[in-house]
Amino acid sequence: MSKKKFPKFSQWKQLFKVLRGAERTFFLLFVCLAVLSATYLVINFYASNTKLSPAYSGSYTEGIVGQPRFINPVYGETNDTDRTLIGLIYSGLMTYDKDGKITTDLAESYQVSEDGKTYTFILKNNLYWQDGVLLTADDIVYTIKTIQNSDYKSPLRANWLNVDIQKISNNSISFSLNAPYNSFLESCTIKIIPQHIWKNIPPESFALSPYNLQPIGSGPYILSNIQQNSNNFIKSLGLSINYKYYGKVPYIPKISFQFFSNKADLIKSANQKTIDGFSVSSLNNNEVSIEKQVRQGWTANEKFNVYSFSMPRYFAVFFNISSNGTSSKILADNYITQALNYSVNKQELSQKISEEFKEKISVVDSPIMPAYFDYLPPTITYNYDIDTANKLLDKSGYVYPTSGGNLAQREKANTKKPAFQFKSYLKIGSSGSEVTELQGCLARLDQSFKTILEGETSGKYGKNTGDAVTAFQEKYLPESQSTGETGPGTRTKLNSLCFASQSTSIPLQFTLTTINQPQLVATANLLKDYWQKVGITIRIKAVEPLEIKDIIKNRNYDALLYGQALGSMPDLYPFWHSTQINDPGLNLSAYQNKTVDQLLKDARETLDEQTKEQKYEKLQDTILSGAPALFLYNPDYIYWVSQKIKGVDTTKIVDPAKRFENISNWYVDTHRVWK
Repeated sequence: MSKKKFPKFSQWKQLFKVLRGAERTFFLLFVCLAVLSATYLVINFYASNTKLSPAYSGSYTEGIVGQPRFINPVYGETNDTDRTLIGLIYSGLMTYDKDGKITTDLAESYQVSEDGKTYTFILKNNLYWQDGVLLTADDIVYTIKTIQNSDYKSPLRANWLNVDIQKISNNSISFSLNAPYNSFLESCTIKIIPQHIWKNIPPESFALSPYNLQPIGSGPYILSNIQQNSNNFIKSLGLSINYKYYGKVPYIPKISFQFFSNKADLIKSANQKTIDGFSVSSLNNNEVSIEKQVRQGWTANEKFNVYSFSMPRYFAVFFNISSNGTSSKILADNYITQALNYSVNKQELSQKISEEFKEKISVVDSPIMPAYFDYLPPTITYNYDIDTANKLLDKSGYVYPTSGGNLAQREKANTKKPAFQFKSYLKIGSSGSEVTELQGCLARLDQSFKTILEGETSGKYGKNTGDAVTAFQEKYLPESQSTGETGPGTRTKLNSLCFASQSTSIPLQFTLTTINQPQLVATANLLKDYWQKVGITIRIKAVEPLEIKDIIKNRNYDALLYGQALGSMPDLYPFWHSTQINDPGLNLSAYQNKTVDQLLKDARETLDEQTKEQKYEKLQDTILSGAPALFLYNPDYIYWVSQKIKGVDTTKIVDPAKRFENISNWYVDTHRVWK
């Protein structure tokens, strides 16, 4: 039997001569279908066995109004721009995840002693600085001791007082505290500086070192370039991937920042599409104004997504109940501060601010932000109630005048007692200062009394003084027996005529201080309108951001509209404990309450989260009963990012600089990889 062979190509070509017209058409159609089917099978196999994955490519450019000054954790943690760059270039023992929770960073693990006073950290293996030097426990110790040393004048020093740090080994350290502190892990998010770079720089030169703008860190990005103009204004700063980074290497290899001296230039750059993102806080938090000024394009590279990140902060009016002025005495009255709470429709106010500035805003009723931290809401609330507010103000003694003056302005009568009053029974033979006052009083009241005295004004009660008193009694007390002596009735009449009480009125008014920023000024004006409806006059004092620091330091305000940030592991001790009423404490109302002091101490020292929760839930009701503040709202952080940037899945941040906490998940392009 002959062996069959597969037809040669030349033989296949003869097929078209054998096939007739219709047969040839059907054959070609069959071949096309076979090719398409094979192609489909290949593509389907590839698609089924691969997946889209972020590619290591692209770049991101952000615009910021401001300048970096200290890209150095020792100094830069008080400035948003510096903190942003520090977070990308440096690392800490602990950090935050995309939901604002504390998690390990340089630390592989940690342990807390049973008494809550000792924290021990084990470092990850193979940690390196961006210049290739090994990162060890010595760097941790050096950073903390530098901050603790007053010669370096670090603004973070107060956070690290009474903390002892010890090196256990090259990859382990321990912190010893004077008292338990359950929020200490948040303190450990402080970024670490390299000892081998900074150890030979003396304290007096530390803030002047070029390393403040040429940082060597251990974070995901490394400084690649800085561009300055002829006036030394930093125009831009470039970062590139740190391939020695111990964590997940970011997908975006290059990040750059463009710095602007004003918001108009930033908006211009956004419209020219030379930046990929910016923060609304750089533009005075006015989302509506930004939407009108920033043009959205048609492609992903020309459009912006608007992200809204929740933050553990709130804005409130803090009533200064301890300063010495008249206004502060007004605000020390609990009836008045409660009335100030009842007279504000917070739901309406928040809605108006949200609509005007197009921000997501949540009403806040408590100093512990229970909705954010999953605590129980307070049992004491100040729902909008004008009638209750008016009744409380009436109880305070401030009422509407019945005639004269401003009939819409509440006021209180202020009767000033005279410095001197007749109290003694005086008669012939008496002497002393009270007799001198009597003789002077009689001489001023009537010329005839002065004549009777005939110069008897030396402080001795003689016959002439007795005769003058008799004449006084006959004129002013005709129904009483004239004795020439100062009995109770005579003294009362003398006091009313010679030393009458002075009566004035105190208007119910005070000054509300805030930062000259559109949203806060708008809030202040809404509060002014609410309080005016119950007879309270408000003077608004809007100051520039640079001024507010000294105002707070000196507590130079009647009431302060201001924000407070609580952090991821809230510790309310600095905000409400009586020891914190003076700078650098942040008890802005000068509030003092022994029960609150104990609750704050217990809440920060317990290692049991449920106990802390219970202490804070009791704390909020105690503070609210005293009404030392009017808690208003919690605005989200608004962030514009180009649609070409994907993977921005952050939900909560503890402060604006933490918007890059999940930068390793951001990406621009994708490619397919095998499953």
